[in-house]
Amino acid sequence: MSTPTHYLDFAATSALRPPAVGEAVMSFLSNVGATPGRGSYDRALEAGRVVRRARLAVQRVLGLERTAGTVVFGANATQAANVALWGCLDSGDVLVVTDFDHNAVRRPAYALGERGVEVRRVPGRPDGSLDEGQLEAALDGASMLAINAASNVLGTRLPVDRLIAQARSAGAATFVDVAQTAGHIVDDLTHADLVMFTGHKGLLGPQGVGGLWVREGVEVRPLLRGGTGGDSRTPDMPAPLPDRLEAGTPNAPGIAGLLAGVNWVENAGIDRLRAEGAVLRGRLHAGLSGIQGVRVLSPDDASCVPIVTMVSDRLDPGTMAHRLDREYGVQSRSGLHCAPWVHERLGTATTGAVRFSLGWCTTTADVDRAVEGVDEMTASPRVVVS
Repeated sequence: MSTPTHYLDFAATSALRPPAVGEAVMSFLSNVGATPGRGSYDRALEAGRVVRRARLAVQRVLGLERTAGTVVFGANATQAANVALWGCLDSGDVLVVTDFDHNAVRRPAYALGERGVEVRRVPGRPDGSLDEGQLEAALDGASMLAINAASNVLGTRLPVDRLIAQARSAGAATFVDVAQTAGHIVDDLTHADLVMFTGHKGLLGPQGVGGLWVREGVEVRPLLRGGTGGDSRTPDMPAPLPDRLEAGTPNAPGIAGLLAGVNWVENAGIDRLRAEGAVLRGRLHAGLSGIQGVRVLSPDDASCVPIVTMVSDRLDPGTMAHRLDREYGVQSRSGLHCAPWVHERLGTATTGAVRFSLGWCTTTADVDRAVEGVDEMTASPRVVVS
């Protein structure tokens, strides 16, 4: 008899999705199938309507429905970060980043640094907070501040609205990464300039769909150039959004799935999902914290997104994650989580850590099985860290 699966890697991807998401993808492929903006026949027009509904739904779920701006779709949050950073910054500009930024932001920032953009890094603390004194100094003369709304390692949140106000006061634009909060929490983004999101985490859509919300009036140069279905005469990309930043054929079936995922989240209620996730996260945090030899890196804070990350002084993270899967059916994520700066602050840059992340269908049985597995393995480990 096979071991039941307990999926606890939602911060990477919502591998478990409401049935409506897959049904929407298949329905689009079977009943629509055309590319939006590439024809005036019924299938193409319906494809355009699906994409428009998805833009509006994403804007709603991000709390931006009353703020003038446009949702631009792309492959993922990483592409959105590249569009925003390469499209807004030039040699001589100053980009402020923090220790909590994901490689989706960190690596484009590094490349921009080699092209003449000054990159200033603001330290974070192990409890998930920023050194705001250093942030104030870093913002002097800055062009843009990148803000990660929630750490994908710790689950901790930054005070997005306060940081946006601080950046605006310093004359800097703001670029907010909501990959870990979208679908879990609605931050106050009404004064942000650019917001990047992905569809396959808390919004419950399929992989291959993400994007960027752009405030009205913010100029972003295209990262990619090509066909858009409109204004084909000009050699440059069309000026209006979203066409200016959406070169090529979009992943319309994926966008249809994303629309279904966002609709499911809205119908379920973000506040309810957040409250249920907080209870389960608290149970997991308490259970792991009670195990001898385990260090829980994530703080005991109900405002966090549903992530709990830990290390053991008896088992290395890779071995623990592997055994949790094989012996207990618990699927987690070990390593540096594409966020090495955070691990530097935690003292886990050489070992990584084990991350458990909860989602829309996580149960107490999933949480308790993870605690049971860690407890039993650390009581009599097979592989001891040297």
